[in-house]
Amino acid sequence: MQIVCLDLEGVLIPEIWIKFAELTGIDALRATTRDIPDYDVLMRQRLRILDEHKLGIGDIQQVIARMGPLDGAADFVEWVRSRYQLVILSDTFYEFARPLMRQLGWPTLFCHQLDVTDTGRISNYRLRMRDHKRAAVEAFRGLNFHTVAAGDSYNDTSMLGAAHAGILYRPPQNVIDEFPQFPVTRSYAELQTAIEQGFQG
Repeated sequence: MQIVCLDLEGVLIPEIWIKFAELTGIDALRATTRDIPDYDVLMRQRLRILDEHKLGIGDIQQVIARMGPLDGAADFVEWVRSRYQLVILSDTFYEFARPLMRQLGWPTLFCHQLDVTDTGRISNYRLRMRDHKRAAVEAFRGLNFHTVAAGDSYNDTSMLGAAHAGILYRPPQNVIDEFPQFPVTRSYAELQTAIEQGFQG
């Protein structure tokens, strides 16, 4: 009864908003939860910028269509799934993630939804629930799963803290400094070792 919970962006796929910022040249869209811990503040900023530049869901999906998982991510997902249960816990949106989930072999994904108008404008976003990553890990623990979680950012730390073992994967230095209790891994090989150690503890 072992389960691995992974963040998506920055762990298995590139940061979608950063890629979109690079394509559009809108530097303010590079901000992620690595920079702005409050997810609502971050998303309100993103939606405002999209409106200012008259950009919609189609523009973002064009970028996603050209993206793929990070190098080695598909093999890593296969490694995890061959040994443990796997659930991806992400603050992305189903409207963004679907093409990338196909490339990863359709692992289970818990994330959020967007409200999109008939013209393609992203009018709002709907959280499945607040702090859903932590809540999911706590629920798995309540179901007697030994749970190991890995992520890279501020919005992953409550999930890491709720797991039997939490692991940071390629985090920025500010997250490392603020959360020294979590081991840091920088490759999938290191992450595999840390996951195995997490289940031995």
